[in-house]
Amino acid sequence: MDDKTLTVRGPKGITRRGFIGRTGSILGAVALAGHITPAQAAPPATPIADGARVPALVIGTGYGGSVAALRLAQAGVDVQMIEMGMSWDTPGSDGKIFPKVTSPDYRSFWLRTRTKAPLSNFLGFPIDKDVPKYTGILDAEDFAGITVYQGRGVGGGSLVNGGMAVTPKRANFAAVLPSVDADEMYATYYPRANAGLGVGMIDPAWFDTADCYQFSRVGRKHAQRSGFAWTFVPDVYDWDYMKQEAAGTATKSALAGEILYGNNHGKKSLVQTYLAQARATGKVTISALHKVTSVSPAAGGGYTVAIDQINTTGDTVATKTVTADRVFFAAGSVGTSKLLVKLKATGALPNLNNEVGKGWGENGNVMCGRANHMWDPTGKLQSTIPCSGIDNWDAGGAFAEVAPLPTGIETYASFYLSITKNPNRGEFNWNAATGTADLSWQTAWKQPSISMAKTIFDKINSKEGTIYRTDLFGGNKIWNDTLTYHPLGGAVLNKATDNYGRLHGYTGLYVIDGALIPGNASVNPFVTITALAERNIEKIIATDLP
Repeated sequence: MDDKTLTVRGPKGITRRGFIGRTGSILGAVALAGHITPAQAAPPATPIADGARVPALVIGTGYGGSVAALRLAQAGVDVQMIEMGMSWDTPGSDGKIFPKVTSPDYRSFWLRTRTKAPLSNFLGFPIDKDVPKYTGILDAEDFAGITVYQGRGVGGGSLVNGGMAVTPKRANFAAVLPSVDADEMYATYYPRANAGLGVGMIDPAWFDTADCYQFSRVGRKHAQRSGFAWTFVPDVYDWDYMKQEAAGTATKSALAGEILYGNNHGKKSLVQTYLAQARATGKVTISALHKVTSVSPAAGGGYTVAIDQINTTGDTVATKTVTADRVFFAAGSVGTSKLLVKLKATGALPNLNNEVGKGWGENGNVMCGRANHMWDPTGKLQSTIPCSGIDNWDAGGAFAEVAPLPTGIETYASFYLSITKNPNRGEFNWNAATGTADLSWQTAWKQPSISMAKTIFDKINSKEGTIYRTDLFGGNKIWNDTLTYHPLGGAVLNKATDNYGRLHGYTGLYVIDGALIPGNASVNPFVTITALAERNIEKIIATDLP
């Protein structure tokens, strides 16, 4: 079936030029943003010292690393966490720590001089802009064929995601990780993860009346009229706080366009949950703006870890060498995979097996928008926190998040991020000539994701008499098929590691993040990453610690 495409037309009596004039608020905000001056970032209170010896070193402060740090600390182990990004605790000159989606500035992107938003165009106009180079919160890391979006800072991906805290269907989980006891996961570790993350559900009665979720109600109507299952999705946002935002009794955050570059108030990131508990033990120290460059066996036992300390423009300002009894790789799927293939290829850890770098996938992510009729407005006020999805996984291999377009204007558009059962997998390999780890991904490998997503949206368009938007991704594109928010794999459980994340070939080296999951989780993956980390660290503490 050929895709229908969109020719932009304004409401009756409004020309395209007039419509653009009325939407100048978003384009103007994007064009003028970036002039806020950087505040001096607070230095880490107690950064790791050159020459230190530590019982446990955790590389990364995302979901897996935060779980490991907390549980190790509770078991009496002193933990040093190494984080490449900043500790986001100092407001800029605008008084806010994080900027809006529609107003990216120096805080928004990791060491880029131009923004690279997932939604790159609006009404056909490009909205990316020049910004000062800075260790911002969102990394748009470019590989051949794909851009991988990752959080940078203490809290990792929890800083920049939409907080959709989804436990996968049991059958889907069993297909993804067959070596893991599903009974244990669903009886113990998923409940533990959901409790630790502060997962909750939107009040359905409030959802039905809230202006900020009109976009999601339109998504529900269209899905159900086409015979698809529509479902509420749990989230880690403070729903009571959002009600106060809507009532005007609390500072707006989700209702002020804050999410992609951080959320200032209502969202419960790891900083408010696992990391807060870890720090409260007094046994966890976090060194921000530090980057691990090498891990190798130490002559006297344990591992020698080389670390670069960087400043907010990415320059190395100090190099440190420390010794760790145990090292936990938790730098995210991409960070962990790149580091491990480097260490194997360069001879630092030559005994890592040949599974390192393999089994990488993008969780089948693909984005699209639909142009609704004028009698189906999606609302000018849209919460940045998604709360629902369309489930066609069993029949069509796709689950679609009903996503917001928080532009502050009426767009008459429905926007979706789909997770699909894309079977394609990439591999990281070390490129000695460039000194980098390359990813063997091809944009053409997204075609299965597009086909699976079309099982939902072609049917909805046919039923509703609507069409796809082509003004959101540049070049008249219907699908954003060059990105992922959900990188997974590269050090797959029970292949590169044993069944609990212990790296083959070395005692005391562990992977405990999304690199363990082979390319697809069937849903937004962070709850599964957290639950798997809870399972693995419990075993490691029980059997590996003296």
